[in-house]
Formats: sequence, structure tokens, C-alpha cells
Amino acid sequence: MQKRPDRREPAASTAVPAVRTPPRPVPEVEVRRSARRRRTVTAYRENGRTVVLIPAAFSAAEERRWVDQMVAKLQTREERRRRTLASDDELMDRALELSRAHLDGRAVPASVRWVDNQNRRWGSCTPADRTIRLSSRLRGMPEFVVDYVLVHELAHLLEPNHDQRFWALVHAYPRAERALGFLEGFEHGATGGRPTDDDDLEPGAVDC
Repeated sequence: MQKRPDRREPAASTAVPAVRTPPRPVPEVEVRRSARRRRTVTAYRENGRTVVLIPAAFSAAEERRWVDQMVAKLQTREERRRRTLASDDELMDRALELSRAHLDGRAVPASVRWVDNQNRRWGSCTPADRTIRLSSRLRGMPEFVVDYVLVHELAHLLEPNHDQRFWALVHAYPRAERALGFLEGFEHGATGGRPTDDDDLEPGAVDC
């Protein structure tokens, strides 16, 4: 005689379903080997990817180990910079540091602060009262980009106009061209090349 099928409801499972954590994006990494390098390893950001320079004699295992270390180091440094420049006081300290490094300390602002009302300009400066304002859109961008905008506005304290003397001061910052390219690419990607409305400038201000 056939057994009657068991019609009891299955017991409810008490197991906690696994939570799937989305994988972290893997940064694009380019490794460049150099026969002139013996032990030193260098890493930096270039056009949205991480470039790691290693000695040509490194084994594949050494390459993997150093790439992991340098990528993590870059991410930590950039995150620390984002936290460091969180306040206006810290932004002011960074501006003074850049002035000493690239403008012989001659550009001394009275204040440097973040603002939320600059949707087209990256920064502005009023030479008459030596105030500098940076667009909050810069938050989270690479540190060399924020540094460039700071140097640009600091240069306006010495040369209000966008003349040759002004650009000579700006290009004392060695990564000026790279930062300009980054910002131009960002703007084109954000607007699709369409013109944007002008921000209102404070009286006597010059912009970036």
C-alpha cells in the first residue's frame, strides 16, 4: 500500500539570509616598469586611473603586493585630505601653505571659505578685501584640483586681471595644466557642452 503524502507545512526556516554587499569598484591601475628604478615605488592619479611606477626587476608577486599597497595608500591620503579640508579654517591653512610653496608667501588672504552658490564658477576672489570663496562642488575632487583653484584665486590677490603676469603666477603650481584639463572634462561631462547660467559675483570679485 502506498504511503499517503505528508501534507504538513514545512517548518519555517530560522536561518538569517545572507546580506550581499555590493563589491567595491576596482580602480583602473596601470603599472609602468622602469629599468632605472632599483627599489622605489611611486603612485599617482592620471586621467581617472592609478599609475604605479615600479622597478623592472620586480617579480609578478612583488608587483601585485606593491600595487595593492600603493592603491590603498593613495585612497587613504585622498580621504584624509577630504576630511582635512572640511572646514573653512582648514581651507585657509591649506591656502597659506600653497602660497608659501608656490607664490613665495606673497598672497595672504583675509579669509577662505566654502560656498554653495557658485554653480558655474569653481572659485572667486575679491582683491579689495582679500577674500576667497571656493565652490562646494570641489568637495571630493582630487586634491591637486582643489589646490589648483586655491592657487588661481591666490594669484588674483597679486594680479587681479587674467593677463600674462597672472598666468605666470598660476603656472608656478606644477600641476596647473593637469587640473585645468580635469575641470574642463568634468564640466563637459556634466553639461554636455551646453552653456550654463552665470553665477552672481560679489562687487569687485574676479572668478575662476
